[in-house]
Amino acid sequence: MHRLLLLACLWLLAAPPASSIFQRPTGTPAPLHLQYLLEPLHPTVHTQRGATATLPCVLRTLPHNYRVKWSKVEPTNYRENIIIITNGLYHKNYGPLSPRVRLRHSHRYDASLTITDVALEDEGRYRCQLVNGLEDESISLTLHLEGIVFPYQPSNGRYKFNYHEAKRACEQQDSRLATYQQLYKAWTEGLDWCNAGWILDGTVHYPIINSREPCGGRLLLPGVRTYGARDKQKDRFDAFCFTSALQGQVYFIRGHLNFKEAGQACRSHGAAIAKVGQLYSAWKFSQLDRCDGGWLADGSVRYPITIPRERCGGLPDPGVRSFGFPSKEMRTYGTYCFV
Repeated sequence: MHRLLLLACLWLLAAPPASSIFQRPTGTPAPLHLQYLLEPLHPTVHTQRGATATLPCVLRTLPHNYRVKWSKVEPTNYRENIIIITNGLYHKNYGPLSPRVRLRHSHRYDASLTITDVALEDEGRYRCQLVNGLEDESISLTLHLEGIVFPYQPSNGRYKFNYHEAKRACEQQDSRLATYQQLYKAWTEGLDWCNAGWILDGTVHYPIINSREPCGGRLLLPGVRTYGARDKQKDRFDAFCFTSALQGQVYFIRGHLNFKEAGQACRSHGAAIAKVGQLYSAWKFSQLDRCDGGWLADGSVRYPITIPRERCGGLPDPGVRSFGFPSKEMRTYGTYCFV
């Protein structure tokens, strides 16, 4: 009996301590545990252009001499731009978002960021960072705008834009260059386009639903095909633009108008001739459905179809149809106005 007790004691002395039995293998990083910040329930906040959105950031306790810093990660240069810094009592705003941001402060632990009159360029990834000496912590959140991606090319044909011209062209049509996430989502929703176009990060892609010979061949699987990063100054492609909900209304004026008369007709109603992005937005969010071709601000003629029918182009899917860029002297079409 004594011999058995002695052997048991020797085994216990030789065994590793209980805590080390369950230690992580060497080289395995420990999971990050937030000490001061609460993990957000929903890391993505959905909104539309013109709305007010709040990105949650709540402290579980208030450390001494702390600061909270909000910043936005820009996809074009992967830099973080500071938006606001607070110490709980005072705050300071920074950058172009400054006039439209504030801290929610619904209670003393609340450092959530509220953005008013959300703009297209507000979409993206944000970071709430607690600065507390050596114990800095941060959470990431994504602001997602509901919207639509559309391909765009100028009147002189395809593959005419360098990156900077594509960016400017989208902005002129009440939109901005799409992100890869926006283009990918548009592809999952049915965007099928054979021409390659710039997106916001300077890469070039095209989305294919129906594989076919002119678009990489029948053997390639459907997907978002990529050309990768290209020379922003020298290389030329189309553009993929993104727009969201309108703060206004698009409507149609009948007539046999040339381009100049179309603009005058809109102005006589206290409106402006609609831009391409505005027509896409009205089709997407207001279900605008007309079988009539109408002039738009870029000199193109288009019409939005929500309910496909034989006499309106005959295509089986909803969409914004295009007659291209006819002569601006042609008196065949009405006009789409925005007010």
